[in-house]
Amino acid sequence: MAMELWRGVGVALITLFDADRRLDLDGTAAHAARLVDAGVQGVLVAGTTGEADALTDEERLALVRAVREAVPNVHVMAGATGAWAGQAAERVRALTGTGADSVLVAPPRRSKDIKPYFTAVAEAAGDLPVLAYHFPGVAGGDVPVGDLAALPIAGLKDSTGDPERLINTLESWDGQTYVGASTMPLLARALGARGAILAVGNAVPELGIRAWEGDAAAQREIIKAHLRAKSSFPDGIKGLTAERFGTALHARMG
Repeated sequence: MAMELWRGVGVALITLFDADRRLDLDGTAAHAARLVDAGVQGVLVAGTTGEADALTDEERLALVRAVREAVPNVHVMAGATGAWAGQAAERVRALTGTGADSVLVAPPRRSKDIKPYFTAVAEAAGDLPVLAYHFPGVAGGDVPVGDLAALPIAGLKDSTGDPERLINTLESWDGQTYVGASTMPLLARALGARGAILAVGNAVPELGIRAWEGDAAAQREIIKAHLRAKSSFPDGIKGLTAERFGTALHARMG
């Protein structure tokens, strides 16, 4: 699974809704395009930040198609986590026709052996690269570093913000590693990670990019947005984004 994905800073995209909590496809796609214009190199659609648990499968597909059309020149990832292998595989299979460049999938909670789960997902994905998602307690279960080499995946998104685990991953596995914690971009690039996929990129994409490029002041500054965003989900990140870009505050979760 050595296929090249993308390098640099991506955004874990929020999903916008109207006052009646109906999906705002055009608004979400326009926001993705705005962030790409600001310099992000990848867009994750229907991830944890995008309130994926509150989306129907039909909405997930429509979102990915709309964002793909709006940002034709950057990497588009689609969240496809499922509570069990059959559900995840079905979601991944459906996403193969949407224009997504890869899928991001967390393993089930309390799974004793994640290899059969990711095997089923990879079979459903076909030529579409699969990234495992490690953020236990928030999005599914654990992706042990020791299991990575045995999994049919092209990459990993690790949102824990654990420097020790990141170093262990980079030392022991040659897959493409992305961090998801806003505390990590500067360190992650210095250590050799492939990129950072940041929720705060919805509101302060420039800070994430500058931190990734080695600007220590930007890395310190982005923590302010990080703390505000994590104070309440999804209200924190939606509030920050609304202040910056005038986007809607409405959410289905929280």
